[in-house]
Amino acid sequence: MKSPQWNAYARLMRLDKPVGIYLLLWPTLWALLMAGQGFPPLDISIIFVAGVIVMRSAGCVINDYADRKVDGSVRRTAQRPLATGEVTAKQALQLFAALIAMAFVLVLFLNWQTIALSVVALLLASSYPFMKRYTHLPQVVLGAAFGWAIPMAFMAVLETVPTYAWLLFVANLLWTVAYDTMYAMVDRDDDLQIGVKSTAILFGKNDVLIVMSLQALALGILACIGVAINATWPYYAAIAFSALLCVRQYQLIKRRQREGCFTAFLENHYVGLAITIGTALHFYLV
Repeated sequence: MKSPQWNAYARLMRLDKPVGIYLLLWPTLWALLMAGQGFPPLDISIIFVAGVIVMRSAGCVINDYADRKVDGSVRRTAQRPLATGEVTAKQALQLFAALIAMAFVLVLFLNWQTIALSVVALLLASSYPFMKRYTHLPQVVLGAAFGWAIPMAFMAVLETVPTYAWLLFVANLLWTVAYDTMYAMVDRDDDLQIGVKSTAILFGKNDVLIVMSLQALALGILACIGVAINATWPYYAAIAFSALLCVRQYQLIKRRQREGCFTAFLENHYVGLAITIGTALHFYLV
């Protein structure tokens, strides 16, 4: 078969849709900033930023490989490269292996404790796409995968993972479940027909209430973390601003329309950005 165009590989890795990179990057920066007291080592920061891009790309590839037989039946995913045949299953697995190898090379420049934690990151990233066949909680696995960079960042910088770092992990997990449930609400009708499971299906008529509750709990935990790091006003201002963004997201998802739910999902990027800016300003203005 003719080799696919490079743009097909790029679309398979979702490089044309960087919101996923942002949603993975912001919590990683929260952890780096907190662990480094606002000034994490430059080399470690570069490794983690590069790792975010590589692992998110790998996650997209293995996700599409897992969904290659059903994506064609879902309106939003019907034109993905594996669904259209632009990329074969074998080529997708080869690309996934190459990306994982790149990630492994990056982590080799960190301490052995972080290398050990990276094994968990690989297991989470590889297993998430297949969870939707067996459980209605694949978003929880995604939350763990997206948040695992947090303990890794603390371990890389401090060679330990303090208690508040695990609280940060939990806050990010709850936030991820919330925004990925919004994402799943877009495809709920299609998923019901093809038998794919999600929290959007599990929550049913309580989906909006549970999503907003998860966001509120995540912001509450972030506020508690502020006490642990002796946060100043920019950090709490960022949390307050994020709460306003969540109110807007409620307005977008309350009618459960596809477009509104997808827009709300995308706008979670601004929540992560706001917390990042607030965290940075806290340390820079101290």
